[in-house]
Amino acid sequence: MIYVDADACPVKSEVETVATRHKVRVAMVSNGGIRPSPNPLIESVFVDSGADEADKWIAEHAGPGDVVVTADIPLAARAVEAGATVLKPNGEALTERNVREALAMRDLAADLRAADPFRQGGGKGFTRTDRSRFLEALERVLRLGRGKS
Repeated sequence: MIYVDADACPVKSEVETVATRHKVRVAMVSNGGIRPSPNPLIESVFVDSGADEADKWIAEHAGPGDVVVTADIPLAARAVEAGATVLKPNGEALTERNVREALAMRDLAADLRAADPFRQGGGKGFTRTDRSRFLEALERVLRLGRGKS
């Protein structure tokens, strides 16, 4: 199963394409506002609109053999801990080896923003290269048999 943190996910259609090719079920989890897919392999899961409700739902359901697609680092850490394979939308894998560092960097960036309210900037924009890297990563993960639980 592939779980997608779908509210702001830029690779939903790529997930659907690759999952369909491999005949893997997908749960697109969101607070709403996302058009359900007619694809029978794609399930739309709508959660309450509270903060992190989609993250909580995914964390409760994902486990060994599943794939989680998210840019949310705390969710990624919980999914890795549960035994899931985690991919960010740019194709970067978050693993036991690097997820704690990613969490620490996220916390550091939040502290820096809090210390300097005039600090400008944000993440890099999402590129075609990111999309391509994600497609390759998801294809590789599914060929290895993950996500087919």
